Amino acid sequence: DDKEYFPPYQAVFIVRKDILGKSEILAETLKELENAISTEEMRKLNYEVDGKNRQPKDVAREWIKNKKELPENE
Repeated sequence: DDKEYFPPYQAVFIVRKDILGKSEILAETLKELENAISTEEMRKLNYEVDGKNRQPKDVAREWIKNKKELPENE
């Protein structure tokens, strides 16, 4: 996006402290998601949904599958 048409994505997690403290699985999941997707990846995924009319669940499933296949250092 060399014309900067699309805004950068800066997603945040919002969870009440009392809920986070009660759920170890939620805390672990949020930690795994931290920095898991770049702005460029998010733009590509959004294009798959908005530009190619694909189902969000299919695009997300494919992204997760591809992430799991990558070596840890990539």
